[in-house]
Parts: sequence; structure tokens; C-alpha cells
Amino acid sequence: MDLYMVVSSLLAGLLGSMGFGGGSVLIIYLVSILGLPQKQAQGINLVFFVPCALLSVIAYKKRGMVKIRQTLPVTAFAIMGCVVGFIILNYIPTYILSKLFGGFLLIFGLWQMFRKVR
Repeated sequence: MDLYMVVSSLLAGLLGSMGFGGGSVLIIYLVSILGLPQKQAQGINLVFFVPCALLSVIAYKKRGMVKIRQTLPVTAFAIMGCVVGFIILNYIPTYILSKLFGGFLLIFGLWQMFRKVR
């Protein structure tokens, strides 16, 4: 196990537990450092995400920050979005997917930097 793997995994877990999208860090590591194809990196990210999300939900629930009933409608639509996304993924070439991912990170990053906080 190399240092990059340890650091990127810890950082991804930390950011993911805080709701900052730690999977983005992990995908960047898997694609840029390990040279994995985008689709494979995204699949690994999903496996990585499940235990991190579960532990985070338990911790947030204990602190009273998550109300399960309020999340059910959002969760139902998110599941529908996952199914549609997985179907669409079969038709998107890997090189386009990586460009979409990079573009999303760039646009969202710029939006976060320059938006006005209320």
C-alpha cells in the first residue's frame, strides 16, 4: 500500500463524512495516480461510499441532525436517479464521462468560490 493510497483514502473518508463529496477525491486519485478507467474508478467509489455513508448517517442521526422521515422522499428520488444514471452510463464513452466529471468539478468549484453566503 503506498502513501498516496493511504492519504487519498483518509481524505476521501474525512470529506465524505462531512458531506463534502469525498468520492471526488478518491476518483481523482484512482484515475490520475493509479491510471484506472473513469467507469472503474466510479464503481470503486460506490463501494467505498457505502460504509462511509452508513457510519456518517449513524453519527449524524445520534446528534439529531438527520430525521429519517424527512429524508425518505429525497432518498426515493435519489434511487430513481441512480437507476437512470446507471442505464445512461452504458451509452457514454469513458473519455466523455471523464470530461463531464472534470467539467462538473470545475463548475461546482467555481460556483462555491464565488457564491454569496447568506
